[in-house]
Amino acid sequence: MATTAAPTEVWHYPPELIELTVKAVALLNRGKEGELDFFRGAGVPRSMLSDLEQQAATDRHAISKAEIARRVITRLNDAGDRMIGPRREILNRIVRTESFDHCWPDDRLPAKGVVAEIRDVVNKRDSFTRMKQERDRERDERVRAIREATERRERQQAAREQVRRDLFALFGEQNPYTRARGLEGMLNRLFALDGLGIREAFHVVGDEAEGIVEQVDGVIELDGEIYLVEVKWLAKPVGAAEISPHLVRLFSRGEARGIFISQSPFTEPAIAQSKQALAQKVSILCEFEEIVHLLEHQADVARYFREKVRAAITEKRPLYRPTLA
Repeated sequence: MATTAAPTEVWHYPPELIELTVKAVALLNRGKEGELDFFRGAGVPRSMLSDLEQQAATDRHAISKAEIARRVITRLNDAGDRMIGPRREILNRIVRTESFDHCWPDDRLPAKGVVAEIRDVVNKRDSFTRMKQERDRERDERVRAIREATERRERQQAAREQVRRDLFALFGEQNPYTRARGLEGMLNRLFALDGLGIREAFHVVGDEAEGIVEQVDGVIELDGEIYLVEVKWLAKPVGAAEISPHLVRLFSRGEARGIFISQSPFTEPAIAQSKQALAQKVSILCEFEEIVHLLEHQADVARYFREKVRAAITEKRPLYRPTLA
């Protein structure tokens, strides 16, 4: 017969289990000395048994096996968690019982019945314990997930705030080249915060005679599409002449799309040229002011650019400004 281990949760015997355990111990052991040996083997300390041993030795008829079992189990229960080990072991010894040959002949059938009842109680208790443990585990996982999400959100907010401070610090930079490179780095950090795959600025090098033939300010991946990023910080509005090299780079790459980000506004000719190019290439325009608003509103950069791309494709609006929630 399969056996069932006692509950692993720290708990006391409830009244119904006390009665069943008293019966089981008394029925499973033929004599008082055997019963006391049972308790010693289960780890019950001598201090809880010495008076019962003396009483059983001096006047065998003064105390019954059931009374011995009741006193020991009551003492163990009253001792609280300190005696959880012996309490568990007593149940383990009972539920592991396979043979009842050591019982008195008239006690075998009642012993089998009581052991079966204890197994049932223990099984139910184990089931409740497992359900509680599962509920506790699920609760702990939810709490951990909430805590991790909160910490992640706080880290992102702090990182966005640092990007915002670095962005405004660029206005005090007098060197145009340093200022533009700083803007590129800041944008790369901002894109990375929202999980956009990025590659920082790189050169395309030709043969030895050509040297560097292209400067690409950055690359991002959005929804599986590759976007070449052009960043400009000019003192004047961006015109068609500044847009054209960017579009040429896109047309020289079969699947590439484009994002042109400028600190200064775009002229109407630049917007018109970008709109015309949409017939063959997806390319969007983004002004510096939009980036500032994204940072101030702690908005999702990927979602924002996704809406700009959708407007460029469906409405042929390269300079669409989505509403921030």
